[in-house]
Amino acid sequence: MSSSDPMVIVGGGQCGARAAHALRENGWDGAITLLGDEGRLPYERPPLSKSLLLGQKTAAQCAIYDEAFYREQRIELRVDVPAAAIDCAQRKVVLASGEAISYHRLLIATGAEPRRFDVPGSTLPGVHALRAVPDAHAIAGELTQGRRIAVIGAGFIGLEIAAAAVTRGCEVTVLEAAPRALMRAVPEAVAACLIDCHRQRGVEVRFGIQVACLTGQAGVTGVQLADGSIVPCDAIVVGVGASPRIALAQAAGLDIDNGIAVDGTLRTSDRHIYAAGDVCSFPHPHTGQRIRLECWKNAEDQARAAARNMLGHLDIYSAVPWFWSDQYDMTIQIAGIPAYGTTTVVRETGVASRIFFMLDAGGTLVSASGVGRAGEIARDVRIAQSLIEQRACIDPALLADRDTKLRSLLVAEAQ
Repeated sequence: MSSSDPMVIVGGGQCGARAAHALRENGWDGAITLLGDEGRLPYERPPLSKSLLLGQKTAAQCAIYDEAFYREQRIELRVDVPAAAIDCAQRKVVLASGEAISYHRLLIATGAEPRRFDVPGSTLPGVHALRAVPDAHAIAGELTQGRRIAVIGAGFIGLEIAAAAVTRGCEVTVLEAAPRALMRAVPEAVAACLIDCHRQRGVEVRFGIQVACLTGQAGVTGVQLADGSIVPCDAIVVGVGASPRIALAQAAGLDIDNGIAVDGTLRTSDRHIYAAGDVCSFPHPHTGQRIRLECWKNAEDQARAAARNMLGHLDIYSAVPWFWSDQYDMTIQIAGIPAYGTTTVVRETGVASRIFFMLDAGGTLVSASGVGRAGEIARDVRIAQSLIEQRACIDPALLADRDTKLRSLLVAEAQ
């Protein structure tokens, strides 16, 4: 494939950077332009709620590639001129500066952003949400010994921040509107394990909570609940979900369905435009439904798949979702989509480690959620990921039996 116009990627995050690299790896010798709007090299976001808050890693260490990489790969990286519009008819991306860049193929990898928490007081100083490096730095500045931190939302971001805050000596209260944590992300038993772990370390976790407003004048001082009671605090971190950043695509007239709607090859309703990562929803062959995933591994995998298909391949994206979270000395690894399961099977893999397998109504393995020490769960979760890919139908007794090697089930299923 040859063209005088560049491949253009809008979104200077992990997905965008990996896609640019993948274009080169797959033989594209033409120009590549990577557009970002954060004023820094593309970086990985998972450390923002973990190691960066704990001072174990700097923002510079989160960079995916250094500056020399982009020069060597002849990738034009522009990190401070946001894209303002897409002209599909002319095949151009219009920048905020007014400059227009023609494209041969365009990839939208703009990711997602924190969902707004629209209650009175939500704009007070001391109220934070986490998406980018400056947010992480601001939150880290709040996490000092003895300070009272309220976390609104018991999702993965909220719980990871709670873990970091407690580790740094803060008093932490987590407030969640739902009846339990991580409603669709993990089985109830996994959520219970995580919450028990937090409570053992002194975190107060409250469910079924409705927030009326945030109190304070010069800065936030508390969370007022619907019953009139107040949870006093020195700072608040809001983590109530994320929304795909679809404004550019929507204004360009691309189909939208819980994100930018793409087909199995990650192509949008415009044949010259693709989308990948947190911003897009796609039909997953394992579920038969359109889904959108917000996780590191999906951004990695879809970046490479989109790059190949931008070059003329027709690969159907079918990777089994995989996600992880680190909290305290515990890791959580999830393969598949637990929400599609109806039956839970538990396998103990260590003194304090176990894997929760989810089977659908027909007995097919649809997810595996490991909780505990990484060395005691990671291998089995990886094997389970392959079993899920094969749509294996496995006797629950074998899954529960610690003496039954999962790999033997994989071999048997493949024969």
